[in-house]
Amino acid sequence: MLYYLFEYLDKHYQFPGASLYSFTTFRAAAAIIISLLFSTIFGKRIIGFLQRQQVGETIRDLGLEGQAEKAGTPTMGGVIIIIATLLPVFLLAKLENIYIILLIVTTLWMGAIGFLDDYIKKFKNDKEGLKGRFKVLGQVGLGIIVGATLYFSPDVTIKEKLPVAQQQEILAQNPNATPSMFFKAEEESTKTTIPFVKGNEFDYASLITWINPKWAKYAWIVFILASIFIITAVSNGANLTDGIDGLAAGTSAIIVFTLGIFAFVSGHIVFSDYLNIMYIPRIEEITIYIAAFVGALIGFLWYNTYPAQVFMGDTGSLTIGGIIAVIAIAVRKEWLIPVLCGIFLAENLSVVMQVSWFKYTKKRYGEGRRIFKMSPLHHHYQKSGYHESKIVTRFWIVGILLAILTIVTLKIR
Repeated sequence: MLYYLFEYLDKHYQFPGASLYSFTTFRAAAAIIISLLFSTIFGKRIIGFLQRQQVGETIRDLGLEGQAEKAGTPTMGGVIIIIATLLPVFLLAKLENIYIILLIVTTLWMGAIGFLDDYIKKFKNDKEGLKGRFKVLGQVGLGIIVGATLYFSPDVTIKEKLPVAQQQEILAQNPNATPSMFFKAEEESTKTTIPFVKGNEFDYASLITWINPKWAKYAWIVFILASIFIITAVSNGANLTDGIDGLAAGTSAIIVFTLGIFAFVSGHIVFSDYLNIMYIPRIEEITIYIAAFVGALIGFLWYNTYPAQVFMGDTGSLTIGGIIAVIAIAVRKEWLIPVLCGIFLAENLSVVMQVSWFKYTKKRYGEGRRIFKMSPLHHHYQKSGYHESKIVTRFWIVGILLAILTIVTLKIR
């Protein structure tokens, strides 16, 4: 809203400093400051409110050190992240931007599912919370909305570079040619980016057009199915990662910051030209959202690091996973998720492997056997005697290494 106010003041009155709001970098910096301040200053009041409402975590006895001390710690702290993210977005972002709209819908949608799950656990005394099938149904619903919007919206386009021969011809005719002259016109496309491959691009339509070229008109089905899978997988991965103090929030902040770099360079025609990556018009606006989200996550860590004063609950973890997935799909870097979200992937795989092996060995040998001392993976290290602060710090370090590797993939082809 402030964006539109200062745009008006600059256009009609040349108000001093109002033109700053036209710069994405300035608004992103303001967004991270506002969200960080809100989550740290007002976060304590929200925690106090949750305590008064007796929204305390019920701890299952898993035999982990320090587990008993966590009983009664306020949960549903994800509302801090949600509010701290949306506040600067409404103030500073272009609200008509299709990507901003999608991320706001994602935040509210996944936040509502997580909140309902936490509400049932705490106020209906049902430890299972929202039934798994309803969670999945909600994730599928969001996947359909996101996939359909990104496929059918005329505002979602890319610009591909002209062939090298045409670029050289333009440069020969005009030595002062700008980067924008080396790109084709905007077009709707199902292309995305894949790592470690020459050409670095993949078209979802090719998954069915190799059978029959006429099937290209059904590419939207493939794209929506891919969106559903990605959103479900990442949101569940974030949910599983939220098991010890500061792990999910810190890991997510690293992931989201990295996606912010991709969003900024993908939406900037000069950087896109220099890095030879896909140029996505108008995508740079989600840098504002990402900055606000990073600030909210870091501010939340103020109260969530060991010993935690608040837990995010499913209100936070499902929302975080959904947002990360949608950002990755929007910037067309979803195939980098296994690398960038390697922590989430490891947590997911540890549970799948543990459960599958236990069932298999029980059927074959009469008793279930385990691969890990406990799953998800972070609990295995707790059982091994590591303090949770050390586990979290080392997971963060691994997350940073994965983020660096993800950025490097831009030039590894």
